[in-house]
Amino acid sequence: MSNIRYKVDGHIATLTIDRPAKLNALTLQMYQDLGRAFIEAREDDRVRVVVLTGSGERAFCVGADLTESIPALASDNFDISEWDDAHLKHTKLNKPVICAVNGLCFGGGFEIMLGTDIRIAAEQAEFSLPEAGLGIVPAGGTLVRLARQIPYAFAMELLVSGKRFTARRLAEMGLINHVVPAPDLLPAAYELAAAISRLSPGAVQLIKQAVGELADLPMDDAFRREAVLGQRAFTSADAKLGLKAFLAGQKVSY
Repeated sequence: MSNIRYKVDGHIATLTIDRPAKLNALTLQMYQDLGRAFIEAREDDRVRVVVLTGSGERAFCVGADLTESIPALASDNFDISEWDDAHLKHTKLNKPVICAVNGLCFGGGFEIMLGTDIRIAAEQAEFSLPEAGLGIVPAGGTLVRLARQIPYAFAMELLVSGKRFTARRLAEMGLINHVVPAPDLLPAAYELAAAISRLSPGAVQLIKQAVGELADLPMDDAFRREAVLGQRAFTSADAKLGLKAFLAGQKVSY
């Protein structure tokens, strides 16, 4: 049985890292299964929003299993790019991913969170990038993403200090959207997911695609590409349906 659970309810897919006895540490097989689950959500026409969480109350994910995954990397017989799908590096999943962090979020778990779009954390959640203390680095997308998502000085403190940080502190840095009491974590995630799922799926996915594409383009090139993507949205079937409902004073249903 896989330790990555995939469930679809309506338009929302839930991906659960399910190894609570080991603080949801990821084995080699779990990395593969998580990557496959993200791809399944991308290809599943029912799915408009993904909620990612960890099983149990103690941890979201404490990263790679130190008894298997890290030794495999250290042997130099394993390529970390095999984990790219799990880290959402090249998956092109344009459906929003909401990360519900329910406890410890360390190392590879932190890196996976950085690949998501919206992050909600329980009040007691703790975060850390301990890799430098082990003589390794967070190369699951974090060396690229972190300093692009928050100011440089905050990113460097997270990367090189090895310290634990509270959910409130990460919210102050801009990495966490909402901090809630633990019992409210999944209800808050699903409430937001449900609200997004009621919007135009075409528009939502195009917004995520555009933000990703435009971020590193020179400004003039980005404006030109924005116009192309915007025109695609304005001429879409979703736009026709939405504008027709608006003009008729009706509520649109996508």
